[in-house]
Amino acid sequence: MFTKDTYIKRREELKKLVGSGVIVLFGNNESPCNYPNNAYYPFRQDSSFLYYFGQKREGLVGVIDIDNDKEWLIGDDIDIDDIVWYGSVDSVADMAARVGIANTAPMSQLATLLAPCTTEIHFLPPYRHDNMIQIMDLLGIHPTKQKEAASVKLIKAVVEMRSAKSQEEIAEIERACEIGYQMHTTAMKLTRPGVTEKYIGGQVDGIAHSLGSHESFATIFSQHGEIMHGNPSMAVLEEGRLALCDAGAETINHYCSDHTRTFPVSGRFTSRQLDIYRIVEECHDYVLQVAKPGIRYRDVHFAVCRLMTDRLKELGLMKGDTEEAVNAGAHAMFLPHGLGHMMGMDVHDMEGLGQIYVGFDYKTRPNLEQFGTNALRMGRELQEGFVVTDEPGIYFIPALIDDWRQRGHCKEFINFDLLETYKDFGGIRIEDDVLITADGCRFLGEKRIPYHPKDIEEFMAQ
Repeated sequence: MFTKDTYIKRREELKKLVGSGVIVLFGNNESPCNYPNNAYYPFRQDSSFLYYFGQKREGLVGVIDIDNDKEWLIGDDIDIDDIVWYGSVDSVADMAARVGIANTAPMSQLATLLAPCTTEIHFLPPYRHDNMIQIMDLLGIHPTKQKEAASVKLIKAVVEMRSAKSQEEIAEIERACEIGYQMHTTAMKLTRPGVTEKYIGGQVDGIAHSLGSHESFATIFSQHGEIMHGNPSMAVLEEGRLALCDAGAETINHYCSDHTRTFPVSGRFTSRQLDIYRIVEECHDYVLQVAKPGIRYRDVHFAVCRLMTDRLKELGLMKGDTEEAVNAGAHAMFLPHGLGHMMGMDVHDMEGLGQIYVGFDYKTRPNLEQFGTNALRMGRELQEGFVVTDEPGIYFIPALIDDWRQRGHCKEFINFDLLETYKDFGGIRIEDDVLITADGCRFLGEKRIPYHPKDIEEFMAQ
């Protein structure tokens, strides 16, 4: 948690950006795993509620009356039955005082508080069904209509404020990256033939839990790197295969890291693996040359796609004019996702508020119909203080190869006969978190997780 002044200043700026009305920010409640008293652990507060109100306890709502310049923290104090099981906790009034809020009320009074409102009530798009029910009870808006009824003014204000990170936020993300370093280097140390994916994934998650809050998303660790979200299975690691580890940490103050490394199970790359790996490595490093304030990340993405296409042509996997191939989306056979996404309190920062507001503007809306480009998460103009991921990859997805070949899709740009021989390859992705600085960008995290082939092989050999 940051200082009281941080939260006071954030709410003051939010009031100015939204202008009028009443803002209602819903915190999260416990989420039962398989019965009410067995909740998913650890509890995770809503990020926007954390940003403006700072409190991690479940069952809270923040209210900001802009017109009357009053703020409330709404929630029930716990009773003796809860204290027996969970121990004493601060009162709602104590939590409110800690972030500079003078007024509190029990949850039963929230409806009474909002009933006299004659101006607009602003809320963000809900993503948990218990909050959807609460909004329906309070405002009479059916859950199926709440996304479109959410306040665009509030969404835009929150996105504007949370996009550029302050120095204290950057410091938290750096801490998350340090934990991420330990997670990934542990995976490299443990990887060898005969070990299960599940074992390594569990060890990686344990580091996140022991050094921070928890992992920032469900850890991906798999020999099938061609599966974008391949969670660890009981499969045994095999000699000659590649292992892809995509994992991140969330700090105790709930800021995230997100890194990916791909490395050989046997500790040494084959020549064919190196051919593909070096292309991804070059694309990954190229971002540092071109990403800076004033440049659209959409343009960085397509610059990487053109570089990747050129290099794949050199291997004979692609052919034809590079610009025409990229315009046709032929590169998406190998890179079916965007170059990166925003990072912060959410690993895909603020994505629940609507990607068109978070990642795009009127100049950078993607062609949502084209395969590959439809998965572009971030395309807007970069600003100092943005944190984005840089995560190019090359994947050989057998079902996608068969589908495109059968349809003759992009056949003028892809050598399907050669591509057929890569169906057993898997996939490679390299990912780091990038801070946009005043005149360029830099990787976050003091220690660099090994990613150059020689460094990986030397590290795994120790």
